[in-house]
Amino acid sequence: MDLCGRSVVLTGATGGIGEPLCAALVEAGARVLAVGRDAARLDALAARMPRDAVRCVVADLASDDGRQRLLQAARTGSPAPSVLVLAHAQGGFGLFEDQDPQAMARLVDTNLVAPLLLIRALLPLLQAHDQVAVAVVGSTFGSLAFPGFAAYSASKFGLRGLVEALAREYADTPLRFQYLAPRATRTAFNTPAVDALNAELKVASDAPADVARALVAAIERGQARLQLGWPEKLFARLNGVLPGLVDRSLRAQLPAVRRHARSPQPDSREETRHATPLR
Repeated sequence: MDLCGRSVVLTGATGGIGEPLCAALVEAGARVLAVGRDAARLDALAARMPRDAVRCVVADLASDDGRQRLLQAARTGSPAPSVLVLAHAQGGFGLFEDQDPQAMARLVDTNLVAPLLLIRALLPLLQAHDQVAVAVVGSTFGSLAFPGFAAYSASKFGLRGLVEALAREYADTPLRFQYLAPRATRTAFNTPAVDALNAELKVASDAPADVARALVAAIERGQARLQLGWPEKLFARLNGVLPGLVDRSLRAQLPAVRRHARSPQPDSREETRHATPLR
């Protein structure tokens, strides 16, 4: 898909890779409707982009009102959007029994329920075009569940299932669905505990700009599935074929996970992407 001249809805535009992803889309010639919860950060993002390349809408996508606000902004733009990039996410690192139930519910609402309802709401606009793409920025944890990230992994497994099911349901239409999974990414979203765990486990991580360029290239190619990083690709595949082997490998990492997961955690923050082990 040639992105030049297309209108792209980008959620999570002010997050960890949000600005690099927005910049990469603009560089490819797209006009971006940038979505986020912080008006000041959205305005600053737009100011750093070429003139008229970015429109902004402030919306909390976990709420009906926020989704309706985005839908109205998409309807009033010209041209109508033909690409939806869902790049928002809420993280949650900690032992399952220590997690706040309301925080876990909010995480699932943000990471899974909101994308499901948003795709459903935007379908009539998207389907007005002869080429359409819905690209969902997932996670390695959508293929490889990791201790300390139970609710997050569950939300990403669900998101991957949603994308795969929709890709098969719309296989005979111009509508493409893509699940694109970064691994650990170096962003300010990381909590100190996650950074410390990554360091102890010697987890490789990528620069946000590099991840953004890889995601945009995958959208242009129409790649249905993408897992960034090695050995993350291997672990994701092994978990699908030989889960017991992965179980034994991760069991050895439990002491480190428990130690860092029990450290004081800041409040959850919504972003596009944040580093986690073997993402």
